[in-house]
Amino acid sequence: MEHISKYLTRDIKLSSYEDKLFKADLMFVDHMLVWFISGETKIIQADATSNFSTGDIFLIPRNKLTTIINYPKNGLPHKTVVMHLSTERLRKFYERTDVRRNMQPEQQIYRFSNHPLLESCLSSLIPYFDLSGEFPEDLASLKIEEAIRILRLIDPNVDSVLANFDAPGKIDLVNFMQRNFMFNMSLEKLGYLTGRSLSTFNRDFRKLFNMSPQRWLTNKRLELAYYHLAEKKKKPTEVYLEVGFEDLSHFSFVFKKKYGFSPNQLPSIF
Repeated sequence: MEHISKYLTRDIKLSSYEDKLFKADLMFVDHMLVWFISGETKIIQADATSNFSTGDIFLIPRNKLTTIINYPKNGLPHKTVVMHLSTERLRKFYERTDVRRNMQPEQQIYRFSNHPLLESCLSSLIPYFDLSGEFPEDLASLKIEEAIRILRLIDPNVDSVLANFDAPGKIDLVNFMQRNFMFNMSLEKLGYLTGRSLSTFNRDFRKLFNMSPQRWLTNKRLELAYYHLAEKKKKPTEVYLEVGFEDLSHFSFVFKKKYGFSPNQLPSIF
């Protein structure tokens, strides 16, 4: 797979995937503002699945488990301009900005497709990627602040996400795991998102589920795969990535070990 990233600064990049597919389970430490130039993306979160393509602009909140599947389309690569809205930069912005307090953060993907102001802001970055030499940080800061101001103009409710700087607190582990088991994250990150150290996460998990996290996660992903195959009549190649497996052969092996037949045999049985 050929992946090319050109960075203006650490917070602004042009990303291009030339191969057929790229998949990753991620938890972003920054809010990510993305403008699609070509290709398609499927974004899977616990409460929703979203699809984006050429011309779409969207904001992915930080600290939320996300599966991203990128595809080229119509002979063109999957290409995007990505802007990181870091906590450090947003703190400085909101220190001099009036904002409504006591807002409940809305950890959803915000879609701003084809908005002329935002598209103009992001598309104006394209010529800079071909310049030689270091891109001025003060100019990058101006472009990022421009994007933040446009986001707030389009949807004032975006402040509930951008102006929220809280770290995840200790939350209900059973509910969190039932909603997020399909994301292939390290136990350290799962612990962080539930407000626990790794040792506390493992201890609480075994107490609540009576088994190791790894065993429970594999079983839940196989159960979800079985549902998609049997009830929704999907193919194994359509299922294994979405339920949290990285490799089709491994998925087929553990599926057969649990159910006694391979994923490809299941539709002919039912």
